[in-house]
Amino acid sequence: MPQSAQAVNPIVNLLPLIFIFVIFYFLLIRPQKSKEKERQKMIANLNKNDEIVTSSGIHGTIVNVKEKTVILRIDDNVKIEIENNAIAYIKKQGA
Repeated sequence: MPQSAQAVNPIVNLLPLIFIFVIFYFLLIRPQKSKEKERQKMIANLNKNDEIVTSSGIHGTIVNVKEKTVILRIDDNVKIEIENNAIAYIKKQGA
């Protein structure tokens, strides 16, 4: 019996899968990690009088920074305490 097909190396069968994983890493995973690092740096550098926006859309000024929370002034005589990870971005750095 003549063999018309050669035995294919199993590693060759995995090459397309490895190639797809590499593409996903550079297009999705790596940028997301760098974005998360940048966000953690922003949260670590929060200061009093920074004007921020929360992920729920509340605009306010930081009155006090605690370890895991901040106290926001959202209006005259109205203050709320929120988790640090609820801060979406800083509108304006305080003085």
